[in-house]
This record gives sequence, structure tokens and C-alpha cells, in this order.
Amino acid sequence: MSTGLKAGSAAGANAELLDQIRKLTKINAVLMDRVERSVDRQGNAFALFQTAIALEAQVRARTEELTHVLRSLEHTNAQLSAAKEEAEKANLSKTRFLAAASHDLLQPVISAKLSISTLGELQESPEGKRLARHVEGSLQTIEDLIRTLLDISKLDAGVIVPEVRSFPLDDLLLDLHATFESVMASTEIGLKVRRCGLAVESDPVLLTRVILNLVSNAIHYTPRGGVLVGVRRRGEICYLDVVDTGVGISECEQQRIFDEFYRGASSGGGNRAGLGLGLSIVQRITQTLGHQLSLKSTPGRGSRFRVALPVVGTVAELPSPNLSALSDLTGISVLIVENDPPLAKAMQRLFEQWGCRTLVAHGLAGVEKHLNSTDRLPDIVVADYHLDGNDVGVAAIEAVRAILPGIPALVVTADHSPETAEAVRAAHAMLLQKPVSPGRLRASISHLLGKERRLHSTL
Repeated sequence: MSTGLKAGSAAGANAELLDQIRKLTKINAVLMDRVERSVDRQGNAFALFQTAIALEAQVRARTEELTHVLRSLEHTNAQLSAAKEEAEKANLSKTRFLAAASHDLLQPVISAKLSISTLGELQESPEGKRLARHVEGSLQTIEDLIRTLLDISKLDAGVIVPEVRSFPLDDLLLDLHATFESVMASTEIGLKVRRCGLAVESDPVLLTRVILNLVSNAIHYTPRGGVLVGVRRRGEICYLDVVDTGVGISECEQQRIFDEFYRGASSGGGNRAGLGLGLSIVQRITQTLGHQLSLKSTPGRGSRFRVALPVVGTVAELPSPNLSALSDLTGISVLIVENDPPLAKAMQRLFEQWGCRTLVAHGLAGVEKHLNSTDRLPDIVVADYHLDGNDVGVAAIEAVRAILPGIPALVVTADHSPETAEAVRAAHAMLLQKPVSPGRLRASISHLLGKERRLHSTL
């Protein structure tokens, strides 16, 4: 009996042990699973950690490379900035040099042009006149090249500041014939200029350069026919047209002709050659002035260049002057104020060839001497702007007007600065830029004397 109880008790204990073993086995399996998963996670985390370390090292290396590149770029930018500043200084220095050198270069050119014009008028044989015109044309080419060089230099340096004001447009159109007199003499084409009686708003000096370049270009590419300069008003805008009957411009060339150094495929043979800068200067000046420039052309029939100008009113249109009467300068007394003796002598010979009586002063002291000693006071003053020392032509004009109020005055200078233009305008004198052609000089003097005559005739 006791044995049976013991056996039953042992069996129960065994069953309980087996049950505990199964539970522990399950617990152990669960724990082992958790351990394995934990180990896997730790392994993944370690792998990720190693990957992160590797990526961080790569990022650090790339950052160092980028930092090096940025520092190199900053250094390069600093060098470029310094080089740009040096280039701008050099460009400005070049412009100032050209402005100063142009005066010295233009002085002998204008002296030679005035002398050759006088020599041409003294020639009696056709061959002598032809040679004189040939030399004058060559001097005109030199003048154009110097002017173009100076214009391009100033436009590149950005030192041209427009002096916009209101003025009669006819003042610019009046002496076109005289300006191109020597050029037209060697061609078989005509030049017509129609006056308009309008006052416009622009810079008269820069607008003059535009008109001269457009007309010169039209003459160069017109072998026969003619060139017309006219103005049409449309409300508050007027269109200044330069129309020619020349070779025309193909559609593919119409954009390229405004590029620097581009010359058209065809030209009016026999005319003076150029550098292909005239239309480039025209475009850049009109952009500076804010004037619209347009072109219409048909190959074989001609071209029309048009500049749009703001109209500010009308002026009393004067009757067309009697050119033969106004251009006759016989008996006119001219006071020449010029500190360059060769140029003064050339101008004196030219004026005397036109029948003028001349008085020559090399400075302000000479002007005062003439005014105090001469038995014939001048009818007009033609003065250089920059005289010796600190004297200027405007002061000489004021000295003359202290004795002869309102005497017409003309200032001829190679100084293109706005300050000089303003000083001449304030002195109520006409401004001409050196070198000036004899025809334009004569036309300007005739114009000033004609205005003076008309003024006295109305009093």
C-alpha cells in the first residue's frame, strides 16, 4: 500500500518536473529567439554604425575638397576683381590718353586741311585741282579714323554722359552740304537736305555724330543717284530719315552691319574706305540717348535709316538763306584766336583766300592788343578753346564782347567734354569739333553772320 503511494507520488513528481521542463524549454526557446534577434539587431546596428562612420569620412573628405575649391575660387575671384579693376583703370587711362593725344594729332590735320583747301583754290589747272582734292580726301580719311578711334574709346569706357536739351533740329541739318562738300565733289551723286522747323530733345553733339555717320555711310554705298536727309513728324515724335539709292542691304546682313569692323559686301566703288565702325557707333550712341534706330532696305534699290526723336515744339522757320550772298565773306573782318602758330597761319591764309581781313591773336593778351590798336574791329571771332596757360577761348570772346556786345563767335576745339560744350553754350557761341573741314567752317561763319544780318534787319 505504501509502495503504491510512493509510486504514485513519484509519477506525479515526474509529471510536474516534465511540465516544468517543457515550460523552461519554451522559455529558453523564447529567450534564445530574443537573444538571436537582439544579436541580429546589434549586428545590424554595428553595420549601420560602420556605414555611418564610412559615410561621415567621405562627407568630411568631400567637405574638405569643397572648402579647398571655394577658397581657391575666392582667391581666383579676388584676382579677377583686381584684374578687372586694373583693366578699367587702364581703359580709362587709355581714354584720357587718346583724348589728350587726339588734340595733338588733330592740330596738324586741321592745319593741313586748311592749307590744302587754300592751295586747291589757287590751282588753275584741272590736274592741280584734282590732286588737291585727292590730298584733301586722304586727310579726311585720317580725320575720320582719329574721330572713330576716340568715339569707340569713349563709348567703351562709358565716359560719355549725354547733355540732353531742347534745340532746333535745323541747326544740325544746315551745314551738311558744307561738311560733305569735298566728298561730294569726287562723286556723281547728289545730297538733298530738307529743313523741318522742329525743336527736338537730344544731345546735339552726339546726334550730330549720328547724322554725320549715317550720311557718310549712305554716300559710301551709293554709286549713283543720291542721298536725302529729311524729317517727318508723327505727333510727339519725329523721324529723321537718311535715305539713299545705293546698293541696299540683304536681310541676312541687316543685323550684322551694326557689328564692329563689319563692312558690307558691296560699296560704291571709288569712295573713301572705312573700318566698318560707323554704324556700330550710330547704334551705341542712339542707345545711349534712348532714341530708336531702325533700318529698311531693299538690295539694289537703296536703304533708309531712321532715328526717332522726341518733339518739344516748333521754331519760327526762317526763309531759306541766299547761299551765294551768305557764303560771300569778302570784306569780313575775322579775329582768329589760336595758340598753335602753324594752325593760326593756315586759318589766316584760308580766310584771306575767301576775301576776309584777318586779325590773329595767340592768347588773351593778343586779343586785348588788337582791340586797343586796330583801326577795324572784327565782325566775328573764331577761337580755339584751350589757349596757353589757363586762358580759354570763351574768355577771349567775353573780352571782345565787352567792346562789341553780341558779336558772333565760333569756338573750334578738339575737346569733347560736356564741361567745354556747356561753357561754349553759356557764352552763346557756336561749337565746332576739330578737325573741321573748310567747307563746314565757311558755312558756319556764313550762318552766324547771316543770323546777325537778319537780326539787324528786323530792328
